[in-house]
Amino acid sequence: RVEHPAGGYKKLFETVEELSSPVTAHVTGRIPTWLRGSLLRCGPGLFEVGAEPFYHLFDGQALLHKFDFKEGHVTYHRRFVRTDAYVRAMTEKRIVITEFGTYAYPDPCKNIFSRFFSYFKGVEVTDNALVNVYPVGEDYYACTETNFITRINPDTLETIKQVDLCKYVSVNGATAHPHIENDGTVYNIGNCFGKNFALAYNIIRIPPLQADKEDPINKSEVVVQFPCSDRFKPSYVHSFGLTSNYIVFVETPVKINLLKFLSSWSLWGANYMDCFESNETMGVWLHVAEKKKGRLLNIKYRTSAFNLFHHINTYEDNGFLIVDLCTWKGFEFVYNYLYLANLRANWDEVKRQAEKAPQPEARRYVLPLNIDKADTGKNLVTLPYTTATATLRSDETIWLEPEVIFSGPRHAFEFPQINYKKYCGKPYTYTYGLGLNHFVPDRLCKLNVKTKETWVWQEPDSYPSEPIFVSHPDALEEDDGVVLSIVISPGVGPKPAYLLILNAKDMSEVARAEVEVNIPVTFHGLFKRA
Repeated sequence: RVEHPAGGYKKLFETVEELSSPVTAHVTGRIPTWLRGSLLRCGPGLFEVGAEPFYHLFDGQALLHKFDFKEGHVTYHRRFVRTDAYVRAMTEKRIVITEFGTYAYPDPCKNIFSRFFSYFKGVEVTDNALVNVYPVGEDYYACTETNFITRINPDTLETIKQVDLCKYVSVNGATAHPHIENDGTVYNIGNCFGKNFALAYNIIRIPPLQADKEDPINKSEVVVQFPCSDRFKPSYVHSFGLTSNYIVFVETPVKINLLKFLSSWSLWGANYMDCFESNETMGVWLHVAEKKKGRLLNIKYRTSAFNLFHHINTYEDNGFLIVDLCTWKGFEFVYNYLYLANLRANWDEVKRQAEKAPQPEARRYVLPLNIDKADTGKNLVTLPYTTATATLRSDETIWLEPEVIFSGPRHAFEFPQINYKKYCGKPYTYTYGLGLNHFVPDRLCKLNVKTKETWVWQEPDSYPSEPIFVSHPDALEEDDGVVLSIVISPGVGPKPAYLLILNAKDMSEVARAEVEVNIPVTFHGLFKRA
């Protein structure tokens, strides 16, 4: 187990300036000649406005990063996304829009009457697009988890426009983890108000770009609606599973209290985090729908409580759905441990906090699709290669027990990535993840989900980001390619950060491209081929 007494990880949560133009990175090793394009990533880059701090990991203002690869040379560029939240904060020199864990106080310049009236307007929802970037047709959008997404220019990193998904389709928000099919079709999920005021979850589909070149977002539609376990309290949803024929939605016990969410926050200084609560008795419910027909399967899958942020992959095999997940055990919300004060603490305190938090585990669940009542009391899983079980109970629910595919005490395999283009929704062997050591990202890990063999890249006082797999153009095997990650190494020589390129076969270093500026934490992103 690696320790971090020097606390270099604190640099991940430090404000930086954007760049006016790209800077050249210093390459050691050889960049593969076939690697041409840009790594685009999102994360927070401004952690306070003047004297007002942001409090939570998901509050800092969105900074868009780009590493460009061309003929073995690398450049680095970054710009703040010009969201409403950012532009208004810059203009008024204070936090104007309430963020995930930071309440924006009312304008001190306003009098009591204008404050009283603005309180009826309700909450101004944030558009701080700090989580991910994804393509829709020929366009690229930075996003968070609200109804606002922000179109950006992937070459210059300039902000083009804000888009409100509510104007196109019936959702109150959408996740930062859409699925993108090879033809460009986009699927996503979001909370919505269903029939007779009950809550529900809508799967939305955005078609690929057509010959008419019209913006595909104009053609967004709801394809299926999942019911909610509690009509007043939707679960927090961060991602979902997709195969060629099925959509898998995992409903966890982390709930949004709508009464709190819709009541006036300004009355009691609330933020998004204040609206979460845990249902301590429901466990986890899994739902499956047929993708093409948009039809819900009437099968009630149940298992014990966990938090879920990231699906690894999902695939079909002989009448079963294999659902691979990065879970955190228990019903307490993991985000409670992601306040910046926790993450910036000294190493002993960071460890002490993480001891109390839900424990991470990568798991495989197997969902039988064909149910025969005669099998009540039996394990329905007949696949030879998994120890996961699914037991049909007398109340017609199916109780699932997982196969553990990765587990280490307070060592998470998180931010999972796969060879997405070729293996999403299909049987696969490898996943690449960011290793969190008591929530501190300190290694990159490759996992064979069949044999549970792991390969690790790790260096002292070095803090990587989500690994992104880029397939070799002439790849013959699933892991022919490289893995890209942004690493900060404060106090390890003169260069504070670099882009790391690993051979995906054995996680050995191929090259690195060092820059002379610090790079704060990034969450998700993509590689855009040239």
